[in-house]
Amino acid sequence: MFSHVMVGTNDIERSKRFYDALLAVVGAGKATSNKAGSGHMRLFYPHNGSVFCVSEPINSQSATFANGGTVGFKCTSPEQVQQFHDVAVANGGTSIEAAPGLRESPLGAMHLAYVRDPDGNKLCAMYRAG
Repeated sequence: MFSHVMVGTNDIERSKRFYDALLAVVGAGKATSNKAGSGHMRLFYPHNGSVFCVSEPINSQSATFANGGTVGFKCTSPEQVQQFHDVAVANGGTSIEAAPGLRESPLGAMHLAYVRDPDGNKLCAMYRAG
């Protein structure tokens, strides 16, 4: 459904360290860096036909996170959900909401972990069997 997701950052090098470590958990390689025509730096993490992107805002305003927005990452096991959480926290992220684990929802049972990246963007690791 999605071609890419892009979040903003106020510190591209800090974001690179954070996302290089975190996205390796779900199988993405290191970022490809790119300088936009405006001179702003961007990072691109391709994986399985989609791309996760991090960018300095092209309008030169401060990056802010989406209130109510969450970027979800598909995991292959409950252990990978926990690893995603732990790597995020070890690299400058913040654990939020309930502890990582099994949750019931209208979509069925799933393992979830929620963190914020160093810029405040809300990320979710999710594993759903079947």
